[in-house]
Amino acid sequence: MSAFPLGRTRRAALMSMLCAGLVAVGGVLTGCSEDPDAGTNGVGKLPPKQIQSKTLKAAEAADSVRLSGKVVVSGRTYELDMRLKDDGGSGSVTTKGSTFWLLRVGTHLYLKADAAFWAHDENADDGESAGAAADKLDGKYVKVPQGDPAYKQLSGFTDKDVLLDGLLTLHGTLGKGDRGTADGTRTIEVTGDKGAGGTLAVSLEGTPYPLLLERAGNAGTLELSEWGKDFKLEEPTEKQMVDYGKQLPTS
Repeated sequence: MSAFPLGRTRRAALMSMLCAGLVAVGGVLTGCSEDPDAGTNGVGKLPPKQIQSKTLKAAEAADSVRLSGKVVVSGRTYELDMRLKDDGGSGSVTTKGSTFWLLRVGTHLYLKADAAFWAHDENADDGESAGAAADKLDGKYVKVPQGDPAYKQLSGFTDKDVLLDGLLTLHGTLGKGDRGTADGTRTIEVTGDKGAGGTLAVSLEGTPYPLLLERAGNAGTLELSEWGKDFKLEEPTEKQMVDYGKQLPTS
């Protein structure tokens, strides 16, 4: 036997070999099984209600987040890629094969889309044809008046608190699901009614942020990433904008 103590790495390797040998011959050795919570933030040991509480508090406290994936609302599918923070957000929304971009800075909300998005407007101003109006709006930001019916609906896509409050809710009895990974980060699942009410994968590393959501009733899957990563929100320049007046086109 060596007169020198074994180093930590060498000692761990020998223990691993010993455990593997005992398992191979059907033996049992206390301490050979790995602790699934070793090196984690510890939320995996908590009851599901406490895990959910901690992850919701973490999401609420975060300055920013990126939300991407698909949600189904009233039978309509929306594909989102939004970056959100407390005073606004920006990103794209795709539905029925059409994509538009949203930008909110404080209370100022802007909508941008290509000519095809606007082409069916039947109320183009100054007697313009829908095609002419669409060409004028193509690739330009249009400010959405707060009095326009579309303001509340569209601004909801850019509101961090509104989106997270609505999306992170699990339905039914809470339980623990599988352990896994999301984008390389270890996770623990919290489920509603064994998954029928939705499944939320929570980070086991660092802050227990929600990382992946499978909504109840096959209503979409969303990835939540870039927690706390800041980004700039800037008003469009005059060259990037078109003033369409007090109400948006009917598109």
